[in-house]
Amino acid sequence: MTTRRTVLTLAGAGVAALAGGAVLAGRDEPAGRTAAPSAAVPDRLLVDTASGLAVLDGRTSIPLGAAVPTPDGMRAYATAPAGAGRTGLRLLDLRSGGVLDRAELAGSWVPRVSSPDGDLVALTPSTAAHGRDHSTVLVSDARTTRYRVELAGNYEPDAFGRSGVGLFVLDWLPPAAPDRYRVRLIDLATGQPGPLYTRDKVPVPPGAEEEMRGQGRQAVYAPDRGTLFTLYTNQPDHLHTRDLVAGVKMTEANAFVHTLNVELGWAYCLDLPEPFGDGPAAGHTVAVTPDGRRLLVADHTSGKLAVADTETLTVTSVVPVRVGVGSAASAVSPDGGRLYLGIGSEIHVVDLTTLTEAAHWPAFGDVSGLTLSADGRRLLVGYPHAVGWFDPVAGTRLGRVDVPGLTWLRRTVPAI
Repeated sequence: MTTRRTVLTLAGAGVAALAGGAVLAGRDEPAGRTAAPSAAVPDRLLVDTASGLAVLDGRTSIPLGAAVPTPDGMRAYATAPAGAGRTGLRLLDLRSGGVLDRAELAGSWVPRVSSPDGDLVALTPSTAAHGRDHSTVLVSDARTTRYRVELAGNYEPDAFGRSGVGLFVLDWLPPAAPDRYRVRLIDLATGQPGPLYTRDKVPVPPGAEEEMRGQGRQAVYAPDRGTLFTLYTNQPDHLHTRDLVAGVKMTEANAFVHTLNVELGWAYCLDLPEPFGDGPAAGHTVAVTPDGRRLLVADHTSGKLAVADTETLTVTSVVPVRVGVGSAASAVSPDGGRLYLGIGSEIHVVDLTTLTEAAHWPAFGDVSGLTLSADGRRLLVGYPHAVGWFDPVAGTRLGRVDVPGLTWLRRTVPAI
């Protein structure tokens, strides 16, 4: 889910009561609720570990090292040293484990972000410092280098334009000792960075580009991969482009979703109401429904869930969810009917038709990522150094496998 650092004026907001949800289990699970643990994880998973990205297959963790997955989760670009002053680049099939293609690059590089279709990858030098006044970005496919861009300033790849001829970057300011950044668009044919567009498809004028100081908590693509939603929290003194263009200064929200249309190059910020952003960034999580119509942002510190319309970019409902402490995680069922929220050592389920609690149960460990199997029959839960899985309706614990070094469960790898 993340591409950054590793979404707007509130309109039509409504509040629905969250009451009467069934409690499936308390802290101590009743006898008979736990099935016999399975011998191996039943789904192929993409996970983060202490040593980098990895694929979990059954009981085997397959390290990928310095790697970045394609947005569809089917492939990944991985790099490794290939002799003095050279880097080997491999395009891996995460479903079969095979190598689809490979290239050799002069210099020492690490992959940063893949294009929406997975055909390109942006890389930066492995030795690049956070504070610097010059940046080099390499754009490659699995066989050859397409572009090499030299930039005066401190830039970091963030996302590709869908056509593959533009690269969205974070422009860190001031370059040598950055404390804020703005999103810009590089024309790969010319190598020149420029401003984004407004929703009206007008270039943002000089002096009106948004500069962000807070934390980019999580990022998710829309199902068609035409829009990237990034949740930002703890934004002091932030002004949106629409207000800068209008020449007004408004008191801005502490959290918003930066909405980046990668096809047309426009960006818009969907403000989240108080108290979103007041608490720790880790207590927030964002997800999008499989039909791409609703954006779901939960703040477990305050116990709030914001539901936004992705077409109008407005918050339509704010409803209560359970309060928790720790790193929040979220996943939506394949049919779009349920939102699963993990916080601390608990899992909460929201019915997305009624926006009420459907269930909650103990996770039996600190949740470090959630995902569902492709058929929706299993909810998989990441823990520090382990993965478990549950019946997503009954809440029955079905199995658990130790995975030394696991730090976060990203997603299920699509089946072949």
